[in-house]
Amino acid sequence: MVVFGTFHLQLPMFLVFQSLFHGCQSYFSEERQPEESELQPPTVVIAIIARNAAHSLPYYLGSLERLDYPKNRISFWCATDHNIDNTTAILREWLTVMQKFYHSIEWRPRDQPASYVGEMGPKHWTKSRYEYLMKLKQAAINYARKKWADYILFADTDNILTDNQTLKELIAENKTVIAPMLDSQAAYSNFWCGITPQGYYRRTAEYFPTKNRQRRGCFAVPMVHSTFLINLRKESSRNLTFYPPHSEYTWPFDDIIVFAFSCKVSGVQMYLCNKKRYGYTNAPAKPQQTLEDDSLNFVHLILEAMIEGPPMFPSQYLSLPVKHPDKMGFDEVYMINLVRRTDRRERMLSALYELEIHHTVINAVDGSFLTSSDMTVLGVNQLPEYSDPHSGRALTKGEVGCFLSHYFIWKEIVDNHLAMALVLEDDVRFESFFKRRLKRLMEQIQLAELDWDLIYLGRKQVNHTEQEAAVENVQNLVVAGYSYWTLAYVISLQGAHKLINAEPLSKMLPVDEFLPIMYDKHPNEDYKQHFPNRNLKAFSVRPLLINPTHYAGDPLWVSDTETSTIWNDDFTKTDWTGSEKIMRDTRMDSRHSSQPTFREEL
Repeated sequence: MVVFGTFHLQLPMFLVFQSLFHGCQSYFSEERQPEESELQPPTVVIAIIARNAAHSLPYYLGSLERLDYPKNRISFWCATDHNIDNTTAILREWLTVMQKFYHSIEWRPRDQPASYVGEMGPKHWTKSRYEYLMKLKQAAINYARKKWADYILFADTDNILTDNQTLKELIAENKTVIAPMLDSQAAYSNFWCGITPQGYYRRTAEYFPTKNRQRRGCFAVPMVHSTFLINLRKESSRNLTFYPPHSEYTWPFDDIIVFAFSCKVSGVQMYLCNKKRYGYTNAPAKPQQTLEDDSLNFVHLILEAMIEGPPMFPSQYLSLPVKHPDKMGFDEVYMINLVRRTDRRERMLSALYELEIHHTVINAVDGSFLTSSDMTVLGVNQLPEYSDPHSGRALTKGEVGCFLSHYFIWKEIVDNHLAMALVLEDDVRFESFFKRRLKRLMEQIQLAELDWDLIYLGRKQVNHTEQEAAVENVQNLVVAGYSYWTLAYVISLQGAHKLINAEPLSKMLPVDEFLPIMYDKHPNEDYKQHFPNRNLKAFSVRPLLINPTHYAGDPLWVSDTETSTIWNDDFTKTDWTGSEKIMRDTRMDSRHSSQPTFREEL
């Protein structure tokens, strides 16, 4: 007998024992039901507002396709207006295909008129343009609320989310307004750490540690923009608006500042998440710049993503415009690559494709495979007095392979009578507007009738106290002083002749020590005595058009010249320890300067 309170219930004893030993089982069969299924992921509206974005749309839409999130839980609200390119056609082509994958699509195209009244150009922001954008954003959030969406994601069309977990991870943070920090070509990003009482940008000590991920996490900030997620399930989100501005609003008439004020008066804290690299944002164009300028700048962002990762990929559902590569006026463009460095080859081929540069790949001489008999046949011998100026070691096999790779290019230039050629190594980082700036430089050199043999496009200036004379009538060109690195240079037929005629193989030292000897700027007098005709006319661009992708000590840095063996001793291994040659030089590489300009942050 089992007692419950004052009631007595007589049960058969076998049921009593069964209940004791199997208490989790139900007595009635209809009570034995399977466990409940999991909740479906929240619903999300992604707002796409595009204007003159044909150059970035394939990559932007491709990144949305690849988001690791159930497509049947995503809807698109898409608007485009005032275009002079084929933005509308691209969006229509993509959305037509996407209908079968996503929950729903709202499509609002408007191409006429093609410009705003008083607009200086397609990158100029007038008051009427700001106002229309605010109305579009308000329409998007109204649409999301009407559909009872859980979230709305705003993402500008030049913001590329290369990490496909971004949406999931932002939702998991459970904030009302949160943005993934996006990287750019400069100090610019999609957040502010400070704002003045008048609503303007305020520089703070926290900005660069946050931007450079020296501190990581999810931080409260007064402003996020361009790409951010709004949690519409939060009670406080009901009061968030883009248009019209709040009745007490007196700050600048700008959509991002209007929304930041709305968050402020609604008691909503904005957050920025920089725990990882989520993607990239294109630095804003200046009002007077053209669509071509903006497109070239975006190409540079694509190249940066190839180096820093994750890379960008265009949509698989769009037909892309045909590229038209050229040699920029050079007789040949050479790209040197070790066959076993397939990752570098693939990246460089992709970069040169995006830059539309026609080139020839040169399989580098792999020093690690050189034997004593190989070097005897080639007549290779180390310069007698040579030792590395930093570590004191002898020449390495890697340095021999590097020298031979360049030497054979010089020989090909001479043999084929090429007037001038561009030589690139496979670990280069192209600076913004590389192709345009190089073409302009060569045009100015021709007009100035400058007598030249070699022009560094990327290098490390060794003696920064040395004043390098500017070249008259040619902008951004100086007479080269003692320099390291051969990652990128232009060489003339006359210059190649001079280097070959010096017969350097029998008295070899690293190629970036040989070149300064040949233009008589090397500090070692003993070395110079072996090369009596030191009349190479060498110059350098300033600022540089090319920098290394990585430096000694960086996680992904690899050197086949420093990490090697001694040229005539396979058992003595070498590394980069103690060498200043391959260390970062922030004085020449503006990207890593600790003092970016104020405007770069905005």
